[in-house]
Amino acid sequence: MVVAANEHPQVVHEEDSSKRRQILDGARKVFMDLGFDGASMGEIARAAQVSKGTLYVYFADKSALFEAILEQEALQHGQVVFNFDPTRDAKTTLKEFGLAYLHLVCRPGGGSAIRTVMAIAERMPDVGRRYYGRVLDKSINRLSGYLKARVAAGDLEIDDCDLAASQFMELCKASLFLPFVFQAAPAPSEQRMTEVVGSATRMFLAAYKTK
Repeated sequence: MVVAANEHPQVVHEEDSSKRRQILDGARKVFMDLGFDGASMGEIARAAQVSKGTLYVYFADKSALFEAILEQEALQHGQVVFNFDPTRDAKTTLKEFGLAYLHLVCRPGGGSAIRTVMAIAERMPDVGRRYYGRVLDKSINRLSGYLKARVAAGDLEIDDCDLAASQFMELCKASLFLPFVFQAAPAPSEQRMTEVVGSATRMFLAAYKTK
């Protein structure tokens, strides 16, 4: 009996996690199709194939649901492994990072969270600040740390590594990210991303490589 009592909470926990994922998957689809303002708890419940009562057991309102989706987005960004070995040469590291970063922000379906955050950030600034801090600013900080190591090694000459990291990331997104996020163009091809990142790397090193 003791064993059964110990096992039961684990089963319940697994069922709760599965149901929560089911709800978040349904909510993500509704937010993607209707936006934050157009989404309702009823629509989300139907998309997730759960009752409204079950939905409210897990999430108090659609704001809590959306924040949970953004938390998943932040975790997904955090799980992407960028090789910022401080001993690696800048050209190789920047090219690899640029491609990995573009794959992350321009993946099919990946623009929906950004579009929704942009739409609600003015009246819900805390949501915008948290998304920026957990997702975008974290990538800037990681690249900046690598650049500081290469400056210390004498390979690069940069006064403001945070600014330089932001500049490189914006160069990588040039002509690709805005058309994608505003649905003016599909997700860019591998060939096009490689071309743009190569150009960004050349421009960056032309400005910051030790002469």
